[in-house]
Amino acid sequence: MTAPRDHPLVAAVRPLVDAMGGELMAAGEAEPDDVVLAWEGEDVLAVRLPQLSESLDHILAALERRHGMPLAELDRKSKQSVVRVLEARGAFSVRHGVETVASALGVSRFTVYNYLNYANEQRAKAREDGEGQPPAGG
Repeated sequence: MTAPRDHPLVAAVRPLVDAMGGELMAAGEAEPDDVVLAWEGEDVLAVRLPQLSESLDHILAALERRHGMPLAELDRKSKQSVVRVLEARGAFSVRHGVETVASALGVSRFTVYNYLNYANEQRAKAREDGEGQPPAGG
């Protein structure tokens, strides 16, 4: 990257860009799909966002780091939790998302769908349980 490395904007956005799997570059190197960021009216840097499929791989790698082991080695409950996180992050809207996640978890696509159905059932049950409750503080 040829953008000023010590610029406060670079320091501020680097953790977010890294977490998304994006790339920082000089503003002048930006292509039409890149996001140019300005500081006090001056273009300072550009962010190249990853393709959705690359984002999924990046998210899976981050989850492995968080768990400290390959996702395929997690227990069933942890795998279900991973699927909930991935669903919340839109992983299953990516083409072949279910297959990619199933491979990373060492399970079948059918199992991933079961985890998704279980998570949806749990959310629905939690909503039902909360409907008959009086409002808090009332």
